[in-house]
Amino acid sequence: MATIAPLRDFVVRTTALVERHAGDETALLAALRPELSTLVTTAGWLPEAFTRPHPQYYQQYLLHADPLERWSMVSFVWGPGQQTPIHDHRVWGLVGVLQGAELGTSFQRDASGRLVASGEERLDPGEVVAVSPTVGDIHRVANAFADRVSISIHVYGGNIGAVRRAVYDAETGVEKPFVSGYSNLVVPNLWDRSAEVRAALAAAPAAPAR
Repeated sequence: MATIAPLRDFVVRTTALVERHAGDETALLAALRPELSTLVTTAGWLPEAFTRPHPQYYQQYLLHADPLERWSMVSFVWGPGQQTPIHDHRVWGLVGVLQGAELGTSFQRDASGRLVASGEERLDPGEVVAVSPTVGDIHRVANAFADRVSISIHVYGGNIGAVRRAVYDAETGVEKPFVSGYSNLVVPNLWDRSAEVRAALAAAPAAPAR
């Protein structure tokens, strides 16, 4: 049966890691990568409302934002053939594929200031990649499939929907300010444990009569 518990557990562990490795991005990404890999190889935890594609636009659904905005988590849902513009992040991030596959194209500036493709990477289910101003931050991402939906889970070092970022003209390299926002108005309810608590109570032995 589907359960949101893996998502809740990921949020708890990620918050602890962000606190433990504050100021050390390398250590944080190294510690967080296997956690995200485990999550995206686990089935049944992502609520259906956050898996829905749009016929025209990729969707960025907020799953959780740290109350201090130190990190956030989203599901990206790609309709067939959909892709982002060339863009950056301005914060660290990890991307893991849950369903389908993604193609990521990295870009660097040449001597003239234009953007040139510097590599392409395909991510299949369970694979995780890092993005950051320190490791490479300008890329374009596309659904690897023209006939099916792909879903990826992204974790970022800030409230990514409110981060001031940029998109880039593919021909000139000129950047334009960009704030992504989110596609949803509600987030998953991670904290309703009532069903498991009731089940534990029902399974507990009755208290002896006094």
